[in-house]
Amino acid sequence: MQNPHRHLELLAPAKTAAIGREAVLHGADAVYIGGPSFGARDKAGNSIADIAALVEYAHRFHAKIYVTLNTILHDAELEAARKLAYDCHDAGVDALIVQDMGLLELDLLPIDLHASTQCDIRTPEKARFLAEVGFSQLVLARELTIEEIKAVRAVVPSDTVIEHFIHGALCVAYSGQCNISHAHTGRSANRGDCSQACRLPYTLQDNKGQIVAFEKHLLSVKDNNQSANLRALIAAGVRSFKIEGRYKDAPYVKNITGHYRRLLDEILDEQPELHAASSGKTRLLFTPDPDKTFHRGATDYFSNGRKADIGAFDTPTFVGLELGTVTKLGDTWFEMETNADLSNSDGLNYLHKREVLGLQANVVERRGKVWRVFPNEPMHTLTGLRIGLTISRNRDHAWEQTLTKKSAERKIRISASFSETPEGFALTLQDEDGITVFANSTFEKQPAKNPSEAENNVREQLARFGNTDFELDAPVGAGHARDNTLDREHGSLLHDAIAIHWSHPWFVPSSLINHLRRAAVEQLEAARLTTYTRLPRKPAVEPPARYPEESLTFLSNVYNSAARSFYAKHGVKLIEAAYEAHEEAGDVPLMITRHCIRYSLSLCPKQAKGVIGVQGQVRAEPMTLVNGSEKLRLEFDCRKCEMHVMGKAKKHILKSAPPTTVPVTFHPRRD
Repeated sequence: MQNPHRHLELLAPAKTAAIGREAVLHGADAVYIGGPSFGARDKAGNSIADIAALVEYAHRFHAKIYVTLNTILHDAELEAARKLAYDCHDAGVDALIVQDMGLLELDLLPIDLHASTQCDIRTPEKARFLAEVGFSQLVLARELTIEEIKAVRAVVPSDTVIEHFIHGALCVAYSGQCNISHAHTGRSANRGDCSQACRLPYTLQDNKGQIVAFEKHLLSVKDNNQSANLRALIAAGVRSFKIEGRYKDAPYVKNITGHYRRLLDEILDEQPELHAASSGKTRLLFTPDPDKTFHRGATDYFSNGRKADIGAFDTPTFVGLELGTVTKLGDTWFEMETNADLSNSDGLNYLHKREVLGLQANVVERRGKVWRVFPNEPMHTLTGLRIGLTISRNRDHAWEQTLTKKSAERKIRISASFSETPEGFALTLQDEDGITVFANSTFEKQPAKNPSEAENNVREQLARFGNTDFELDAPVGAGHARDNTLDREHGSLLHDAIAIHWSHPWFVPSSLINHLRRAAVEQLEAARLTTYTRLPRKPAVEPPARYPEESLTFLSNVYNSAARSFYAKHGVKLIEAAYEAHEEAGDVPLMITRHCIRYSLSLCPKQAKGVIGVQGQVRAEPMTLVNGSEKLRLEFDCRKCEMHVMGKAKKHILKSAPPTTVPVTFHPRRD
């Protein structure tokens, strides 16, 4: 069994099975993907047949596939969810990522379970409880600092894997603690259908109704980028590094997976006691660059403590990289000075009165030190375009084109041994995981006419592994693998990758060598699949662990009778229904977030502490966010350094509330 403390897992998202294959090819050790239903991204579902095909491909490299079954469930949905879990198990899926504790009360077969970030894992006590009830991997809240992650690692069992988001879009609320979408539209984020109210523009008013900020995206935060913190996260105990993006396209997954594969490989070279969690070496055919893929600006969020610049207040769109400034305007074109190369169809943009305006470069021409850009849009429609204006690029057409083609290959390192037998010849292959196969063939041996060339001929023929998953490298245990063991232009081979054992040089026809190589490769492919083992379901401790609290509010998202049974079994005495049951009639926290607008606008009482002339004058009084007719009151819990966005559901949504419970018979878990 793998030692989870020594293996680093790069976990990539997949909207489709095809994107999942690209994630594996570009270096992912594991992929998470949505099934046909019950995933927290409702428009990113996949059939069981497609998932099974992805599993077969990933397992060739001993990479894992996790399926998201991480929405909260109605009672009437429990049986369908149980059946889906069975289907995933039968398809070879390695684990389910779940939010609803009711699933642990069902008979789900021995499939591994991971606790979703929707479980709101912020404290060591919550993490330890989830580990004790049967979760092998915990996806921590994105808001945790590195020191808080260390505290979690210190209390959970040694066989529990700590997983953490390292890249992608950030939910401003603690995951699982946002009900704004459901309150305003009836679309529940806990059920995979968030309307993203956090990306809307708001006007901020103080408690006297005075405007503090006008039409800003005050709940929109920048995108997560932990590139600079990977070593610190490893030291804190993180072993699974998760990329956000199950709605993202293939170029995003290729680029970001490739970027972190390179960074983690550098760390693996520095720390030989650590290993990648899957097999094979990825060779990228492009240079990854996270800045060229959609993002709202980069932040490491709270990893190293609270910062004031985590917000993407000006725009929730992708501005891209700054190119240069406009130097001249024409009737059908404008010129700009830049050191970068431009391409036809590049996407450009600029800021005008707090709004990002975009345009497409139809044709670009280099003219000395400047570029002349002929936009697709008439010049007179480009409001605010003027000399001296800064232009950015959010779509590098030439770079993106490289990602529409083959952009990576992944090869499993092998060594080969060719030897004579009494009846003919044999070929032995051993891969980097120590799996060994043997193929032989009968042949009447004849001395080579040119003994000095015989050995080189055998090596040359054996080295042709072409489009297989394998490439020759030094024998296992012979030291660190090299990036390029085969020079594809000249066909030169790493000499010690092929051992030849014979009494003297024999004539060996190419057809025989090819036959042995094909037979051995087929055996090795089969052996890798048959020797791959899934982790078993982690048993819960007995007697049942006690939940850290004796009462649960609606924020615990209990939406079915199985979940109620689960919490009652673990010592919870008072259990409120989830917000989706519409039993919370008045103003309640629709969102709880560590992001504080007061802090970002330098209006925090703690910031004013000790400042002469200011100390004591700044108070965390409530404020209001206004978007059209929508008003959200902000309350500030300074002790916890949290902001609560208060509100209530609209009347038409309350009228359409489903019953809190539906009579149903579910299959209980067999302990």
